[in-house]
Amino acid sequence: MPVRAVLWDIDDTIFDHTAAAATGMARHLAAEGLPPGHATAGAAVEAWQRLTRRHWARFAAGETDWQGQRRDRAREFLGRPLDDAEADAWFARHVAHYESAWALYPDAVPVLDALAGTYRHAVLSNSAREPQHRKLTVLGVRDRFESLLCAAELGVAKPAPGAFLASCEALGLAAHEVLYVGNEPDIDAAGATAAGLAGVWLDRDDVGGRPELVRITGLDQLPGLLAGDTRFGAPDTFG
Repeated sequence: MPVRAVLWDIDDTIFDHTAAAATGMARHLAAEGLPPGHATAGAAVEAWQRLTRRHWARFAAGETDWQGQRRDRAREFLGRPLDDAEADAWFARHVAHYESAWALYPDAVPVLDALAGTYRHAVLSNSAREPQHRKLTVLGVRDRFESLLCAAELGVAKPAPGAFLASCEALGLAAHEVLYVGNEPDIDAAGATAAGLAGVWLDRDDVGGRPELVRITGLDQLPGLLAGDTRFGAPDTFG
């Protein structure tokens, strides 16, 4: 049966999270000052990105909750004890700078336009619903997606099959009728494929090296992939 819906990742797929996070933290540090232990603003931004990856992994594994991982990141980054209110306030100031740098990738809206009317659309994110709903709304694309499911509310995160199958259930479609596209080869493409969906790895940096996965290097390639369908034939269709 052909694909009837596209299930989307958000961060670093349609939204340039990496650039916004780096720019936002640089602006935050300019306003707050450089924490002890970081020689330069650039080194501090890199340290923040490492902390973010580690604490997000803890959240995805169910070791902490959404607010807890935020507070833990703030405390570890600043290298001092903070009560919950202090950590929340510091993080809220950081989020304001992060939001000031939000932007969609240039190919996001054109591909949504190209696929509109032919495919249904939904979002599955390893985040929390409120910030992702706000993000998509501010960026002007929330109304493009029928449903928005996130790990914090689902209680299960990608690449667990349950996360993908919950989104299929929300669409009222079988797994083989849904394509998932995301920027992480294992969490997104391989996880979706293992759950029975059509998984596509958006490899924007053209890293390659995963011939078992269906891979595109830009969202402009997705309509052609879907038009060919036949469950996409050989992996790594676009080189």
